[in-house]
Amino acid sequence: MNFVMKAAMGGGPPDVGKMLGGEEKKEEDPDAAQKEEERQEALRQQEDERKGKYAKMEAERESMRQGIRDKYGLKKREEAEAEAAAAAEESAEGSLTRPKKLVPAGCGDEEEEESIMDTVMKYLPGPLQDLLKK
Repeated sequence: MNFVMKAAMGGGPPDVGKMLGGEEKKEEDPDAAQKEEERQEALRQQEDERKGKYAKMEAERESMRQGIRDKYGLKKREEAEAEAAAAAEESAEGSLTRPKKLVPAGCGDEEEEESIMDTVMKYLPGPLQDLLKK
């Protein structure tokens, strides 16, 4: 008998059934569920170790950053941004448009402008004083 006849009759190598679309018999491992559970636990443990490692590294970096801030008198970025936002909000309180520009004291006061003009007028000759008063 040749190989073709054996395959047709169902005999032949054991993988012929697979080639013809037959199903393979699976051997079920009784410890498969336990092995899978152990594998999952190992993965969780590795993930926890990795997170711990990076948390430790970040804590070291933060302590180094704090040392630099203390040395140079700097503030944390979040604190500086919060203070700037609070200052902008405080200056714009009650305003519907952009924040008002701060006007230095003495600018725009009419009484002071008149007193400055009077002071200047004192030092001008008489004919110029008459000319500027008109």
